Amino acid sequence: MHTNYDAILILSFGGPEGMDDVMPFLENVTRGRNIPVERLQAVAHHYEIFGGVSPINAHNRALISALKGALDREGLSLPIYWGNRNWHPFVEDTFKEMTAAGVQKVLAFVTSAYASYSGCRMYLNDIDRAKAAAGAGSPIVHKLPLFFDHPLFIEANSDHLLNALNQLPPDRAQSAQVVFTAHSVPKSMADNCDYEKQLAFTASRICERTGRSGHAVVYQSRSGPPSQPWLGPDICDYLKEFAAGTSSTKDVIVLPLGFISDHMEVMYDIEVEAKQIAAECGLNLIRAATAGTHPAFVQMIVELIKVRLQKPEPDNFVSCPADCCPAAAPGAPSRPLHTQGGKHD
Repeated sequence: MHTNYDAILILSFGGPEGMDDVMPFLENVTRGRNIPVERLQAVAHHYEIFGGVSPINAHNRALISALKGALDREGLSLPIYWGNRNWHPFVEDTFKEMTAAGVQKVLAFVTSAYASYSGCRMYLNDIDRAKAAAGAGSPIVHKLPLFFDHPLFIEANSDHLLNALNQLPPDRAQSAQVVFTAHSVPKSMADNCDYEKQLAFTASRICERTGRSGHAVVYQSRSGPPSQPWLGPDICDYLKEFAAGTSSTKDVIVLPLGFISDHMEVMYDIEVEAKQIAAECGLNLIRAATAGTHPAFVQMIVELIKVRLQKPEPDNFVSCPADCCPAAAPGAPSRPLHTQGGKHD
């Protein structure tokens, strides 16, 4: 297949891989926000529970390996580079590496499916910052489109939902409550993008594919003062209300739809915090897997790449308008605290 692109770039958030990394990582995430060190130390305890290791980097390595194999099978042996916003490999270093290697035109896959400031605009800003750091000769980068509505993304999440439901006896699986969770964002940010609408669309398509007649979309990992409106309901509040309601089912399947891979928020906010609340309320919470390296998800990335390779964009192509996915209103935190967020600011 003829193409004038000569590399693929995976852009992600990054995460620590040991306790010595945790505080420097959190300082990177919160740079410019004047977060007290005591607050960072409190969040660092979440990482300590897991040995200081966020699974996000390991997930990205696995995804890159799976994607390389899938591209090779298609006869598309393009090099794959990887850059993070907040931890090694830093995106600035990756751009310097690509520039030194003579890479001229790159397709970037951002590990975020939905439109929002932190999931779209900030990654575009990362690219601009990294290009400036690399200097003259840095590659042209075209971002691949959002994929919340891609049939293969829906297929991957549907399979993971069914796998979670299959952990229950058939009669309990039929009546189990399906809950999709995503990272909360300030209401003022959500009002200026399609984040809520896109999440609702994807959740509905998954339920249609799996034959589910009811579900809930909830949020997690909010930050900022209680007086500031953020998207809700919070997953823990929802679990308490569900347990106190009229439903006879005690089984809840939680699928972290807003995340494509595991990281500290999925591990702590669901596996630790939400599961503890569920147990206290007499609920049996089963967490479905993220898209990860599901074959359909990997093939989705291949298909997105192939579309661009078959119809390469001009060098002056802009993947998103300059005003897409603006930040929150003044005074509201526009980026999260830990991994891809944090309710602990």
